[in-house]
Amino acid sequence: MPPEPADEPVALHEHAAENLLYIRDAMERAGSFTAVPGWGGVVMGLTGLAASLIASGQTDRASWLMTWLAAAIVAGSAGAFAVALKSRAAGVAFLSRPARQFALSFAPPILAGGLLTIVLVREDLFNMLPGTWLLLYGVAVVTAGTYSVPVVPLMGLLFLFLGSVALFSSALVGALAMGLGFGVLHIVFGIIIARRYGG
Repeated sequence: MPPEPADEPVALHEHAAENLLYIRDAMERAGSFTAVPGWGGVVMGLTGLAASLIASGQTDRASWLMTWLAAAIVAGSAGAFAVALKSRAAGVAFLSRPARQFALSFAPPILAGGLLTIVLVREDLFNMLPGTWLLLYGVAVVTAGTYSVPVVPLMGLLFLFLGSVALFSSALVGALAMGLGFGVLHIVFGIIIARRYGG
């Protein structure tokens, strides 16, 4: 009985292609999310400053709340659009592994902030909102920032500081902390990110 033919050796180009896929996947997993938008952060900060100024002139709590919620929608949309533009310009997939890790780390604290907002408004605890928002946004930025450039977690820590101050202070201090956090911090760190890491 003749011997069975040996398995054909794997072609060199197939072996090389498999190695390249493995290396690419490993690099993507180890990579950081560098598409954090610098100029998008500046736009978010300008939106925060505008909301702070408008909200300071509101005479009722509902209008104050609507001003900040509208600003959050505008700033969030601007940030997402800027991320998409920066990703495309850098030739990085918008839904790359680092981007997904960043988003999955960022989303839970923001969701928690939304749920707590409903509870605090229902219980008429509007004075707790600035501290709560700043703290949870800071948590979101710190945790997501572990998958990004080093300056991002630092910004998150500053949000945590402002949130801690706002939580145990007067309404006036809370309003100032909101303007400093969602306005000034976004602008300053947006410029730093734009200069060091591009757009």
